[in-house]
Amino acid sequence: MSASKQPAHGLSATLGTWQLWGIAVGLVISGEYFGWSFGWASAGTLGFLITTVMVALMYGTFIFSFTELTASIPHAGGPFAYSYHAFGPTGGYVAGMATLIEFVFAPPAIALAIGAYLNVQFPALDPKVAAVGAYVVFMGLNIVGVTIAATFELFVTLLAIFELLVFMGVVAPGFSLANFSKGGWAGADEFSLAAIPGIFAAIPFAIWFFLAIEGVAMAAEEAKDPKRSIPIAYTAGILTLVVLAMGVMVFAGGVGDWTKLANINDPLPQAMKTIVGESSGWLHMLVWLGLFGLVASFHGIILGYSRQIYAQARSGYLPAWFAEVHPRFKTPHRAIVAGGVVGIAAIFSDELLSFGGQSLTANIVTMAVLGALLMYVLSMAALFKLRASEPGLPRPYRVPFYPIFPAVALIGALICLVTVAWFNPLLTGLFVLILALGYGYFRLTHEQREALPFAALAKAEG
Repeated sequence: MSASKQPAHGLSATLGTWQLWGIAVGLVISGEYFGWSFGWASAGTLGFLITTVMVALMYGTFIFSFTELTASIPHAGGPFAYSYHAFGPTGGYVAGMATLIEFVFAPPAIALAIGAYLNVQFPALDPKVAAVGAYVVFMGLNIVGVTIAATFELFVTLLAIFELLVFMGVVAPGFSLANFSKGGWAGADEFSLAAIPGIFAAIPFAIWFFLAIEGVAMAAEEAKDPKRSIPIAYTAGILTLVVLAMGVMVFAGGVGDWTKLANINDPLPQAMKTIVGESSGWLHMLVWLGLFGLVASFHGIILGYSRQIYAQARSGYLPAWFAEVHPRFKTPHRAIVAGGVVGIAAIFSDELLSFGGQSLTANIVTMAVLGALLMYVLSMAALFKLRASEPGLPRPYRVPFYPIFPAVALIGALICLVTVAWFNPLLTGLFVLILALGYGYFRLTHEQREALPFAALAKAEG
């Protein structure tokens, strides 16, 4: 694809502040519906509450810091572009591949949860078949156009928030602090040093509450006024998610025996069932509307991974074939399909990814978290590097309390990355293998990449 074609086939800048907020919250909100409860299995309710508070602090400081990068360098590659700008091609590769792993591995976990929710209503429906159906539907919607996709994302995100508030309201009369705290320290009623390993082992599932909010950066080229709207969307988004995460976790844990919710993909319907019974209309409403939360994240992350694949292919880090933009819809249709193929393969990779005593879903979540944490570390390092090396870079938004906020985010991400790797050595080995294989392609295509007009584009923009 020649440089002359790029203007005619570039991404379309049509997104407003509300749509970006919808993407920010929608990317993540499925984390309030499932995934996080696996953290109870290792930490207990009280231990996991401590884990979540620590992770929320890391995410809060990270998002304020990350917003400075996004507003300064509004590029579809997001973290790939920031690290490229700060550390050169190798830094761009590592950050881009880490982000790609995060955004490609998160959707299959969500698709499996969609299948589990549908299975509650239709027991004869295979959850994996439903997961594949979700991929087909929402890849198609993303191909049709970013404005339609983002408007749909805002709509389902608002419905998902409403449903979480309904859940908390319905189960509130049955809430008991005694239920929530019973065995809350990794099975014990009182804190001891023995609870500390569980608190750290639960980090991936606390991260799942907030994972992928940074994906708004990948829609930056499609925002009407990214330097104004992205900071607003990020700030409002992280505040929304912290409130919802704490509320859902506390109310779900206090309605009965929380241990029955610790290793399942549909903790909210099962928690509500304890209060209203199996035949209640409230339960059926939760299942159906709960799907909106899963769909919001699933749909939004497809948007995110496709832009990451597109941006890397455009700059020669992936085969240029993936950088083609649909001539009618102006969306990276090949990148959308490519990420979907990998995700569907992961759904059926039980023998490959079911190990270490964790379920397939838990391991897919952990793989996505490893990618996210490495990207967070590189992004914060890029922020410090660019502040020092390019003080004149236009910064329409500056992180408050610099350098404290980015330092807290960087240290927190490093601690989380080391901890997750320590508790998941086999998954970490697979993660490193994927990075190494990608690096081999990166080295082999060096001369080809330097000859591309998009390599210069990436250097100029990111």
